[in-house]
Amino acid sequence: MTRLAVLLTLVASPALAATGPFFSLYNTDFVVLLGFLTFVAILVYLKVPGRIAGMLDARAVAIKADLDEARALREEAKSILATYERRQKEVQEQADRIVASAKDEAMAAAAQAKADLKASIARRLAAATDQIASAEAGAIRQVREQAVAVAIAAAGDVLAKQMTADAAAASIDDAILQVADRMH
Repeated sequence: MTRLAVLLTLVASPALAATGPFFSLYNTDFVVLLGFLTFVAILVYLKVPGRIAGMLDARAVAIKADLDEARALREEAKSILATYERRQKEVQEQADRIVASAKDEAMAAAAQAKADLKASIARRLAAATDQIASAEAGAIRQVREQAVAVAIAAAGDVLAKQMTADAAAASIDDAILQVADRMH
């Protein structure tokens, strides 16, 4: 590598563009070339290219380690994402089942409420019918009692007007005899 660097330095040097003898200490191009070659020689002697290469290799190893760690983190993130997506899907399915169950329960409760309402209406209608029948029977009974009372009063008036003292005494005697016959 050093030979190549020296060769390229000599070929590409502006030494050919200078005037006068090139290999003279009065030629600035030659002095600059000697200074540059000395600097490169010192760098090679102090093993600076090796150290730079070692630093670059260490940096490459660190970068490779960082890349490996990034890949591992990426794979871990993918697995965590897949786990969360699976859990989200399970939770969504469970939520759908809960909603369906709640709908079914609501429909069953609505049907039960309808049946209970129909039964309640039927009971109330039956109770109202019974109350109406009872009220009707009570009204009929009151009318009959009133009719009997009116008939008795009317019969009493008629009998009172038609009854003479002899007929009243005979009627009382007949009633006493009937009571006596029934008692014995």
